Amino acid sequence: MRNWTNKPSRRLTSEDTDARRQSVQHGVEGTAVEDDASSVLDKKEGEQAKALFEKVRKFRLHVEQKDIIYRLYLKQIVVKVIALLVIITYVSYFLMHITFEIDCKVDIEAFTGYKRYQCVYSLAAIFKVLATFYVLLVFLYGFACFYSLWWMLRSSLKQYSFEAVREKSHYSDIPDVQNDFAFILHLADQYDPLYSKRFSIFLSEVSENRLKQINLNNEWTVEMLRQKLTRNAKDKVELHLFMLSGVPDNVFELNEIEVMKLELIPDAKITPMITQLVNLKELHIYHSTLTVDLQALSFLADNLETLYLKFTSVEKIPSWIFLLKNLKELYLAGSIDNYSFAHIEGLQDLKNLTTLYLKTSIPRIPPVVMDMLPFLQKLSINNEGNRLLILISLKKMINLTSLELINCDLERIPHSIFSLTELREIDFRGNNFKTVEEIISFQHLPKLTCLKLWYNSIAYIPLQIGALANLEQLYINHNNIEIMPLQLFLCNKLRVLDLSHNNLNFIPDEIQLLKNLQYFAVTNNSVSITFQ
Repeated sequence: MRNWTNKPSRRLTSEDTDARRQSVQHGVEGTAVEDDASSVLDKKEGEQAKALFEKVRKFRLHVEQKDIIYRLYLKQIVVKVIALLVIITYVSYFLMHITFEIDCKVDIEAFTGYKRYQCVYSLAAIFKVLATFYVLLVFLYGFACFYSLWWMLRSSLKQYSFEAVREKSHYSDIPDVQNDFAFILHLADQYDPLYSKRFSIFLSEVSENRLKQINLNNEWTVEMLRQKLTRNAKDKVELHLFMLSGVPDNVFELNEIEVMKLELIPDAKITPMITQLVNLKELHIYHSTLTVDLQALSFLADNLETLYLKFTSVEKIPSWIFLLKNLKELYLAGSIDNYSFAHIEGLQDLKNLTTLYLKTSIPRIPPVVMDMLPFLQKLSINNEGNRLLILISLKKMINLTSLELINCDLERIPHSIFSLTELREIDFRGNNFKTVEEIISFQHLPKLTCLKLWYNSIAYIPLQIGALANLEQLYINHNNIEIMPLQLFLCNKLRVLDLSHNNLNFIPDEIQLLKNLQYFAVTNNSVSITFQ
C-alpha cells in the first residue's frame, strides 16, 4: 500500500496540488479502454471460468508452499545420470573385448595344406550393426540426461517471472510464481512459450477482476438494484450495498441516487460511469477497499459534498479523499495514533471543509486539524472513552460554531474553548464531569444557544447558570443532580430543558417563568409532578 504525506508547516501552491494529483497512486487507476466482455462470456461460461480461477488459486496456494515435484524431478535426473555412468563404464569395458574375427587352430595342415583358419559367426554383421546402434542410443540418452541436469542447475527454477510479458503487454499486475508452480510453468515454457504467456494473462488480476465484474453485473440487474433504493431520514434517495464482490456497473444507471453506501466490499472500484450519477452528493465507505479511476475522481472532486469513512487502521485511508476539493463534511471512524497523524496530513488540502467528525482513540487532536483548518465550523471528536489531552490549541479554531467532545474522559471544561466566540453549540456527552463551576465562563460566548452536558456525573447546577441569558437548549440529563437552582429560570430564552434521569425530587414553581419553554423532561426522577 502506498500513502503520501505532507509537512504541516508548508502551504501548498496550486502547482503543488497539481503535482500531487498526478502523483497519487494508491486507490486511483488510469482510464483504460476495455471491450464489453459481457458479449463474450454468458452467465454459465462466466461461472465456469470463475470456478477455474478458484481452482487455480487453491492449486497455487498448495504448490507455491512446496517443491516436491521439483525435488522429485531433480532426483530422477540425478539417478538417470548415475545409471548412464554405470552403463558407459561397463559398455566401455566390454567394447574393448569384443571382436568379430576368431583364429581357429586346427592340426590338419597335412590334409588341407593350410596352417591358419578364421571362424566367423553367421550373424556377426547383424550384431555389429545392433551394437553400434545401441552405443549411439546410449550417447543420445547421455546427452539428454546431462542436458536436463544442466537445465536444472544452471538457474533457479523455483521462481518463474513474467517480466517479459509485463513489458510487452498492458497487464502490469501479473504475479510471479514460485516453487512447484514455477517449475511446472518452466516445463510448459520449454514445450511452448505461448502457453506460458497465455497463462500469465489468465493469472493477471485484470482478467480475474474483469470476470468477477461480468458475473456481478449479471447477478445484479438494474431492476434488482432499483428495488434496494430507499429514502433515508433526510428524505434522500439512498442505495446501500453490503458484502458484494464489487460495485455492479448497473448501479451507475440509477441517476436518482443521492446517497451511496458501500459496506464490507473488498474490491470496490469506481469507474468513469459514475459521472451519470449527477445527484450523488454523499458517499459512505465502511471497511471497503475502494479504487477510483482518474476521471471518476475528477467527478467526485467536483460533486461530492459529504464523505463517511470507516477503517480498521489509518493506513487504510485512501489518499484520493484528500483531492475532493469541494468536500464539506468528512466523517472518519477508525484507529489513529500519534504515529499515524502523518496519514491524515492531506486534510489541509480540503479548503472547503466545514465539518469534521473523528470517532477514534487519540491522545490529542491532530495538529493538522487545529493548525491547517482555520475555516472549520464544526468539530466533533468521539474518543471512545479514552483521555483526550492537550486542548490548549483549540483556541486557534476561531471559526468554530459547533464543538463536540464526546467520551473524551474529561473531568473539567477546557478553558481554551472560552476563546471561541462564534460557538453556538457545545456537546460534552459521556465525560467525567462531577462539577461544572466553569459554567460562568460561558458568558464569554455570546452566541452560545445550545449546551449539552448529558451523560456525566454532575452533582449540582452552579448558581452562575443564570448568566447564560442567550441559552435556548440545555441538556443535562443522565447526571446526579438533586436540586434545580432558581437562577436557572433566569435563562428566559430556554426552549428545551432536559433534566431526565437525575435525582430530582422537587420542581420549583418558578419554572413557569420560562415562557418560551417548549420541551421539558424530568422523567426517571423522584418527582411526582412533571410540567410539559
